Amino acid sequence: LKSLKYTIYYYILGTVGIIEDFFYRRYNKCELQNRTDEVAVITGGARGIGAEVVKKLLLCDMHVIIGCRDVSKGTEMVRGLRAQGITSGSTSILPLDMACLDSVRAFATAVLHSRPRLDLLVNNAGIMFPPYSETVDGFESQWAVNYLGHFLLSHLLLPRLHQSPSNNPRIVNISSCAHHASFPIDFSDINMRKRFITQAAYAQSKLAQLMFTQLLHRELRAIDSRVSVVAAHPGIVDTDLFNGTLMKTVMPWAPGLLFKTPEEGATTVMYAALHARGGDYISNCRSVYMSTLARDKSKQKELFSHSLHSLGIDSFGGLL
Repeated sequence: LKSLKYTIYYYILGTVGIIEDFFYRRYNKCELQNRTDEVAVITGGARGIGAEVVKKLLLCDMHVIIGCRDVSKGTEMVRGLRAQGITSGSTSILPLDMACLDSVRAFATAVLHSRPRLDLLVNNAGIMFPPYSETVDGFESQWAVNYLGHFLLSHLLLPRLHQSPSNNPRIVNISSCAHHASFPIDFSDINMRKRFITQAAYAQSKLAQLMFTQLLHRELRAIDSRVSVVAAHPGIVDTDLFNGTLMKTVMPWAPGLLFKTPEEGATTVMYAALHARGGDYISNCRSVYMSTLARDKSKQKELFSHSLHSLGIDSFGGLL
């Protein structure tokens, strides 16, 4: 019964998100910039919103390093962009499985060896509403893929971002309005074994991204680093993340009619990457309200410490 009540509340929240996207979509615009010689890394860049972000980064004339589970799909995606007539920018495609911490470490090593600079990290890869499972490292899958793996990747790439000659190096974390539905994080049961609801686990991972965004931005400012950290909610977007969900099963026509397109979702991400103020939470290219839980500084610190301990990290990025 509790799971049913939560699911109903979750879908009400999603409906509110769709309505907000409808009314505020007119603000969802982003002027692209020439970023020749700059280097961006994006996780999950072979499909959906990520593929559209790659397209826009190429239009900025950046070198884009794409991390994805299936390199052949990434190659096919880039080939499709070139067929559309996009000639600017360049790409590298590297294998990355966010569900495996060793894969994240190997990817980061490959990135650092491939280019002498890094200016932008877009933590985009994600999964949504799978049945309960734990990764090879022992973490609930959504926690691992959506949050903890990106925490590790940010740690590993932060030194290179910190050295960027760009005026605007930054990390963009892809969060969600679903964070409003999260329970307070129980650090004694981070895998939610006691009360697993897949939607709640997703919401928890997105809440963690927001909390991490604010704390990391604040700490980097305290040491006078130029690296900014921003969170973005792309909107309720019609991607394959919704495959198998109740809405797509009962009303398969609804996403195409009511949801944002991946291109529209990517516009918000690009605004976060190019224009947004550090520490902000962006939706429809506007800074928007985040939950009270997300803004709790003591819980942000507890999350940060818990994540460091989970990964065996003594100093985040060698800086904090």
